[in-house]
Amino acid sequence: MNGGSSIKVLGLVGSPKVDGNTSRLVNAVLEGAAEKGAETVVYNLASLDIKGCDACYRCQEHGCCVIDDDMQKLYREIQTADVLVLGSPVYMWQMTAQTKLLIDRMTAFLRPDFSSRFDNKKLILVFTQGIQDRDAFKPYFESTAGLLYYLGFDVLDTIVAAGTDKLEVEFRPQLLDKAKALGKLVSVSHIPDPECRKVESSSTPSL
Repeated sequence: MNGGSSIKVLGLVGSPKVDGNTSRLVNAVLEGAAEKGAETVVYNLASLDIKGCDACYRCQEHGCCVIDDDMQKLYREIQTADVLVLGSPVYMWQMTAQTKLLIDRMTAFLRPDFSSRFDNKKLILVFTQGIQDRDAFKPYFESTAGLLYYLGFDVLDTIVAAGTDKLEVEFRPQLLDKAKALGKLVSVSHIPDPECRKVESSSTPSL
C-alpha cells in the first residue's frame, strides 16, 4: 500500500488529443478510484518532453536512465504508484508514437538479467479505435499486455472502445460507468489478481 490506507493510481494518456476519447476513459477510471479515497494523478504524454531510448543500457546497471528529460519525473511517479492506467488510441494498428516512447524508456525497470525491478505493480490498459470491429486489434492488445507483464506489471484489465470515429466515448455512459467502476475496484485495500478480463464498448449509445 502507498501512504497508509490509500493507494496511488497514476494515469498516463498517450493521445495527442488532450481531451479526446482516450483521456476521458482514463480519467473515468481515476475518478472512480478517487471516489474510494485513492490518490490520483494523470499526465498527457504528448505534452511532455520524452526522448527515444538510445540503447546505451546503462539503466540496467544503475536502475536509472541518463537521459535528462521529463521521463525522469515519470520514473518517480511510476515507482510510487500502486496502479497505472495506461491509455492510447490505435494509430496504424499500434499504440501511438508518444506511448511507444514511454514503453521503450521503461527498459530502465529491467535488471541486467532482464528480470523486473517491480514486485506486483498493477496496470490497466485503455485503448480506443476508430474501427467498429472490437476484435480487430485483439492480438496486438494481447501482445502489449504480455510486454508489460515482462516489464513487471500485472495487467488487471483491458478497456477497448471501438468505433470512436462514429460515436465518441462521451456518448457511451455505460462504458464510462464500467471504467469508473473499475477504478473503484482497484482502489480498495485488496487489489485482485489479474484475470485478463476485457471491458469493451458497444457501437451504439447506452442511454
